[in-house]
Amino acid sequence: MINKKPALEKVSPSFGSSILVKQHSEQIVANQAFWHFHPEIELVYVDKGSGKRHIGNHLSYFNKSQLLLLGANLPHYGFSDRLTVKGSETIVQFKPDFLGDTFLDLPEMKSITSLFERAKKGIMYKAETKKHVGSKIQKLLELDGFERVMLILEILHDLANSNHYTLLNVDGFAFETSPQDSNKIDHIFKHINNNFERQIPLQEIASEASMTVPAFCRYFKKSTGKTFTKLVNEIRVVHATKLLYESQNSITDICFDCGFNNFSHFNKQFKEFTGKSASNYRSEMKRIVQ
Repeated sequence: MINKKPALEKVSPSFGSSILVKQHSEQIVANQAFWHFHPEIELVYVDKGSGKRHIGNHLSYFNKSQLLLLGANLPHYGFSDRLTVKGSETIVQFKPDFLGDTFLDLPEMKSITSLFERAKKGIMYKAETKKHVGSKIQKLLELDGFERVMLILEILHDLANSNHYTLLNVDGFAFETSPQDSNKIDHIFKHINNNFERQIPLQEIASEASMTVPAFCRYFKKSTGKTFTKLVNEIRVVHATKLLYESQNSITDICFDCGFNNFSHFNKQFKEFTGKSASNYRSEMKRIVQ
């Protein structure tokens, strides 16, 4: 049966505010991740933690920290799998027109208007910008009213003028974003995330979506731009990057731990997805850490 939890997230700033700022720390139990979207732009800063990114049709794993800017109605899944001691995840959400219908039309706002357009693809900022902007994002928690608005404009100005970023949902493929379709995709993704370490027959996943196999395959390709098999393999590879970084297990063991039943197939999928072999990926990660 399909999960009936609404996938259109309702964002509610406190009374008298147009910006929602919240922070999760290691003392707070993380909310159950779910596939969702909202008309608000979202800024996410994790200072010490790790997790999977699933934004549009982009999948990856991050370690230590991340800074993201997500455009309005860009579907995404939860971010931090866990936070380290004294680690936190700060989330800022606001409507594109939070300062009024015509504010973005001002010539002085041209760079921020362009930023909001880029954010529709999901922006991941690199170390230079994370270091410079991250502390300002955390400072928003201490401010309210006019001071908070001034600082958010300063942050947006910094982000708009930064060249140190990567676009995540590069091809711009738009997922289905009606509440009903996002709800169904959410249920499908949950089943995949809970079971990717074993083989998931098409009949099983189609049954989860209350569809025949042919209907499910058509629906999934239309909704995600990928076949079911391709997306499951990508999730397995993303998990493999996590294990290669965090564990000392052999690459062969990691291959099977991630749900692949053939080592050569694992190597082929890993290189296709990351652009490098699993052994080269592990070596590079070790060099970065050192």
